[in-house]
Amino acid sequence: MLIESVVALLMFVGPEIKEHRIQENMALCLRRKRVAERDFNPNVTYKCIRSKAEIEIYLNEKHIKKLILE
Repeated sequence: MLIESVVALLMFVGPEIKEHRIQENMALCLRRKRVAERDFNPNVTYKCIRSKAEIEIYLNEKHIKKLILE
């Protein structure tokens, strides 16, 4: 298990995190957030955060297994 500091784009449906993706940096995260928000849905919100996370490497790509919110 690998713990790293990451920038993540989170998708909330209501109060629950439904999806999280690692981003290269905060600027790219904010850009992708703006693109995602173009498809308006009142129940879905997006947020960029810098946090620690448990990382899993699968097929040479990093994926968030679990966010560590402090």
